Amino acid sequence: MGNDFTYDGVPGEHQWYDGSLRPWAFTRVWHLEPSLHDAETVYAGVEDAALFKSTDGGAQWTELSGLRRHDTGPQWQPGAGGMCLHTIVEHPTDADRLYVAISAAGAFRTYDGGQTWQPINKGLRSGEIPDQDSEVGHCVHRIDMHSAKPDVLYMQKHWDVMRSKDGGDTWHEVSGNLPSDFGFPIAVHAHEPETVYVVPITSDSHHFPPDGKLRVYRSRTGGDDWEALTTGLPQHDCYVNVLRDAMAVDQHETCGVYFGTTGGQVYASNDSGDTWAPIVRDLPPVLSVEVQTLP
Repeated sequence: MGNDFTYDGVPGEHQWYDGSLRPWAFTRVWHLEPSLHDAETVYAGVEDAALFKSTDGGAQWTELSGLRRHDTGPQWQPGAGGMCLHTIVEHPTDADRLYVAISAAGAFRTYDGGQTWQPINKGLRSGEIPDQDSEVGHCVHRIDMHSAKPDVLYMQKHWDVMRSKDGGDTWHEVSGNLPSDFGFPIAVHAHEPETVYVVPITSDSHHFPPDGKLRVYRSRTGGDDWEALTTGLPQHDCYVNVLRDAMAVDQHETCGVYFGTTGGQVYASNDSGDTWAPIVRDLPPVLSVEVQTLP
């Protein structure tokens, strides 16, 4: 990963797709997350499933190797997109508490700044795992939270939309009336802790919206019920995907919501999702959308 990335050479192997063992290898960065507590601190999630931290604005990086040292590490296995650490969520008032998600190992939590980690996958169910109560092995696609309710976490899993009200100790499905509970991104409204957005996709083998209709679904009840948001979005012959990092919200009073597609479009709503408009077209497939609110 370059001379400015250091790791302690944690020995060992992890499972490959066929169940055989492979040595750990760092191949690419999946996600960068600036710290909420220190302007010079930033976290990086990489493939294979490792977490790095920089305290000098990204000039040098050190692995928080306690994650890969977890007893379950040898059981971790890649998902279809690789074994990537793609989600990093920092507690708004406790800099030592972090949540991460790994495809396809599951979700993990630390209370001590990354020295030790605990799997937080109780209540998740994955049909591909023989042991339905397995501590790890779940393909989590994305996690989000609202700073006003930091113990409430929302998850889009490979299948199922999930909610935890106890900081990840237990999870419960809130897919409800969604047309499909498969998808990649999930986002929480900037000012309404119980307003959540997802983009249902037909299935893990058909990566396009159900019935070719691009619909964002919004719940104002933390996932208890969902409504389709369609105004301004194509409602026929739309066969694009929306990937895990391709949705974001801004901090304006009306809460803008943005998402990009594999067809190269970026859609925006300046009214919390009620209406949408394309703000750019004809890009390559959009992998990530980030929003910055300027003063």
